[in-house]
Amino acid sequence: MEPTAPEYRSGTSTHSSLSPGAANPSRHPGAPRPHDNGLSRRRFLKRVGAGAAGVSILAAGGADLLPSSASAAPGAGAGSPAKPKASHQWCMVIDLRYCDGCKQCTAACQKAHYLHEDQTWIRVFTMEGESGNTYHMPRPCMMCEDPPCVPVCPVSANFRTDEGLTLVNQQRCIGTRICMNACPYQARYFNWTSPAPAPRQPFAQTPEWPVPQVKGTVGKCVFCAAMLPAGKIPECVAGCPMGVLYLGDLESDVAVNGFGNVIKLSQFLADNDAVKFKEDYGTHPRVWYILGHGQDLGSDSEAS
Repeated sequence: MEPTAPEYRSGTSTHSSLSPGAANPSRHPGAPRPHDNGLSRRRFLKRVGAGAAGVSILAAGGADLLPSSASAAPGAGAGSPAKPKASHQWCMVIDLRYCDGCKQCTAACQKAHYLHEDQTWIRVFTMEGESGNTYHMPRPCMMCEDPPCVPVCPVSANFRTDEGLTLVNQQRCIGTRICMNACPYQARYFNWTSPAPAPRQPFAQTPEWPVPQVKGTVGKCVFCAAMLPAGKIPECVAGCPMGVLYLGDLESDVAVNGFGNVIKLSQFLADNDAVKFKEDYGTHPRVWYILGHGQDLGSDSEAS
């Protein structure tokens, strides 16, 4: 089992308005700001990839943010060669304070990946709190650090990459659906029908870009893994009109939403008391939620 990511600590921000509401509590934290220095989504990924991010993990005093298992091979002894550390450790932040349940994240994902209506990589649930209030909750794959779906697969079709993404090799999958039962987040579905027709894709059909889907296999969110090295953010992040979804990189301690608004990840999580969904399952998910409507993700129920 990989250790969970350490507790996040606040640090000094490189932008005066990285914390939502610091200067104007009523302002949407995802809205574009003139002092974002033009750091676009593409430049964000290129910048962290080059190791030149202005809010680097070392500058933030958070050199231990990355789980130690990412820098050394599991079970490696003193005489074993060290495994090269991955350039990124991907995660996601979802700010529930500004989600209006429009489901445009789902629509953008399905359109880009040529998915049928019942094939959802990110679902938006309407939740009901104990007081009877409702709110909306997008749920992608949680990209768990200890994913229960991986060890149960009898043919090793499920695996976790060095950059923290849990993927499915649909060329290997034999459709037992055991992984679907093992996932506590309802993040998987079964391909009962033939895939939707898709034109020639910009990437080969791989676990990082499973387009088109393969009938008789399990499908799930992949954080648009094939797009990340090309400097592009996931389709759901880009498609959210409210700036609710952020792609984050634990290695560089930064995150960006669809508006191109860059935040210091650890400070944003700490300042807003970020939580994880069903963390008591011991899966150590890499998706954080920012609450704001009195939610209790551990006890609230699905209204739809």
